[in-house]
Amino acid sequence: MEIEVSGALIHYEEDGSKESPAVLLWNGASCTLRMWDFVVKELKDEYRFIRFDVRGTGSSIYQDPDSNLFSLDQYNEDANRILEQLQVDKVIVWSMAWGSRAAIAYCSKNGGRVNNAVLHDASIAKADPTAQKEGAKVAVEKQISQGIKKFEKPANYNLNHQPELVPNALAAAANFDLSSAINQLSMPVLLVTGDHDPNLVSSREINKTLVNSSLQVLENVGHGSVLQRPDLCINSFRQFQLDQKQS
Repeated sequence: MEIEVSGALIHYEEDGSKESPAVLLWNGASCTLRMWDFVVKELKDEYRFIRFDVRGTGSSIYQDPDSNLFSLDQYNEDANRILEQLQVDKVIVWSMAWGSRAAIAYCSKNGGRVNNAVLHDASIAKADPTAQKEGAKVAVEKQISQGIKKFEKPANYNLNHQPELVPNALAAAANFDLSSAINQLSMPVLLVTGDHDPNLVSSREINKTLVNSSLQVLENVGHGSVLQRPDLCINSFRQFQLDQKQS
């Protein structure tokens, strides 16, 4: 499905029953909504998933690149236009890595719309791609040594139809004051980060700052946790939602 918003044709998908709790998904850097395929397949009988490609990534086509509307505020508008079209008022926010930066911005501006948030690999510090890759490699090696099967990444999880625009799309996070945004989050937040992910340092700081949060550290998991160990991430999400119902 597509919706036109401010010079871009935003591609989105909806899975699950309209009667189930709605979950708004935010993709990792250079990832498309396909990155969530395993998660959606496993949980679509329990939740209503709404996922989209940020403008300039995946199948979301920027019709007017010269307008340069690459900002987290614009992505918030794009997401809300999708929710309005689907007649969704309240959502759970679920994100990974770069998507957690976008999710923090979204939650800070749309607090009344967010029931709770699950932020994987969250960081508001400068990213260190080299350390992320090295940590993920070590984590996978440890998983293999323990006999844990390697999860194949979903098909087309990083297929971008306008690859030249991806750097612009991702740079939007650097132009948003995430440090101030963190202070605006009052909803329950679960931070989930692998012990081999350098983002864990920032995840710990975020957890100290938030007023209603908890941090779960995944053993022998690196950056890109949802892609690397979707099974563990699903378990974390399920348990957190159960805890929210019982609180």
